[in-house]
Amino acid sequence: MKTLMNKDALVEIVDDNCPSCDWAPMSVLYKIAQVPAHSVLLFSNRDDALAYPRGDITLGFCPACGFITNIVFDQSLNEYSQRYEATQSCSSTFNSFHQRLASHLIEKYNLRGKDIIEIGCGQGEFLTLLCDLGGNRGLGFDPTYRNGTIDLANGLSFVNDFYSEKYSHKKSDFLCCKMTLEHIDRTAEFVNMVRRSVGKQLDSLIFFQVPSVERILRELAFWDIYYEHCSYFSKGSLVRLFLHCGFNIIDLWQDYDDQYLMLVAKPAKTKHQGLPAEANDLEHLSREARYFASNCANKIDEWKRRIKTNFAKSHKVVLWGSSSKSVGFLTTLDIKEEIQYVVDINPNRQGTFMAGTGQEIVSPDFLQEYKPDSVIVMNPVYYNEIKQTLSRMSLAPKIMTV
Repeated sequence: MKTLMNKDALVEIVDDNCPSCDWAPMSVLYKIAQVPAHSVLLFSNRDDALAYPRGDITLGFCPACGFITNIVFDQSLNEYSQRYEATQSCSSTFNSFHQRLASHLIEKYNLRGKDIIEIGCGQGEFLTLLCDLGGNRGLGFDPTYRNGTIDLANGLSFVNDFYSEKYSHKKSDFLCCKMTLEHIDRTAEFVNMVRRSVGKQLDSLIFFQVPSVERILRELAFWDIYYEHCSYFSKGSLVRLFLHCGFNIIDLWQDYDDQYLMLVAKPAKTKHQGLPAEANDLEHLSREARYFASNCANKIDEWKRRIKTNFAKSHKVVLWGSSSKSVGFLTTLDIKEEIQYVVDINPNRQGTFMAGTGQEIVSPDFLQEYKPDSVIVMNPVYYNEIKQTLSRMSLAPKIMTV
């Protein structure tokens, strides 16, 4: 990695090649050293949580396609095992979204009686929905899947492994990959592999869902930058990647308060189509990237002051949500003592400890005894759900959202 200076921006220039389009050089937007290599592993004690391996983040921006990636990412630090717990299905808000998304895909693309593959299926909740609602047959791939997590129905099965070309003989009418591509550093290699696996099935559809980097840049959302997510997409960079790898784009949209990008595509018969109008975002994205690079440090300092002010007043502050956002928030701000507890409604996470900073993860009921002065909601989309839960417990702390 060779570093140069950019005269027009407050960032470095490095000669690394973009893993989505192979362009070089890239601009460095953001750096943070020694963050936990995983965010949602289950740690049974604080010492293990504090001692978990760490890695560095250096986000590079590609001016040719808009892709953003951690150019110093080390895949060997990954541990996608059965102690990986990223389930969101304990939330009624999330379940409503999942139900709506599954119904939309089934109705729009006539997914009835079809063969469906899901790459990175987690514990199989979404694949199960697609199969139950559409009478489909499903095959899920994920090394973190725990046998017995769901009751297996006829035509629904799981493989405790990463999807790869050795499974290309498993044909599908609809290939689904939700919240997985952002964990993969060699993005073009992976999507090309998917294209080869689909082969000549030109009527087969693929569906990908990833976080939207536009919101992260616009909101200076440093808590949404953590080691597991090595790849960050806008509409344009996502579309360019799939066009480059031999797909035609069928649909592209945002959902979940614009937090998620959705793409539906099919194998291209000939040279790829032109760029959809809504994906022509390079100029806008470059401005957003420069804004983030110039202003994120101020946002971090602002949150440090807010936390220290509450701590100085002996106010009890808890985070709500123990997912990767909380790990990104706590480790970036280096908070170990000022906040002692993180709340989560997922019973599998309760009684474990936060990676890197060691806070204990507790159930909402714990707050009836602890009586916090303030609750920081790590994802505003859950604000109403959390407020209702606090109200049912006759608690009225100050609620802050990131």
